Amino acid sequence: MAAGLAVTAVALIAAGPRDTAEARHGERPRGHPVTDPVRQQHRAVEWVSAPVRIADAATVRLLRSGDRVDVIAAQDTAAGGDAEVVARGARVTKVPEPLDEAAGSGALVVLSVPRTTAARLAGASATARLAVTMC
Repeated sequence: MAAGLAVTAVALIAAGPRDTAEARHGERPRGHPVTDPVRQQHRAVEWVSAPVRIADAATVRLLRSGDRVDVIAAQDTAAGGDAEVVARGARVTKVPEPLDEAAGSGALVVLSVPRTTAARLAGASATARLAVTMC
């Protein structure tokens, strides 16, 4: 096995770029691409903090900063609605203290998500009840 590794290392060194006179005068060594590789431009994902009201306040009390959750939007399932995952692996950044537990309107949690996911969460919260599952 050691001999095989040595042969492979020698082959890689031999095939690698060389500082030859041809290369210094603008000619490329054989085996290299004729054109420069195309560089892909990657846009950085912009992460935002998204406050989300989860329907079951008791579930939110189980969460801590740093937890990962999936957020599920559930339409009125009794009337034939369905449930869909609107955020996967969102990081919990804060679980604010509830202002009024008697209100029964769920509980707030702040999630760190990409901006596009935050928009999906906001849209889903306007038409569905949101729930979380812990990852």
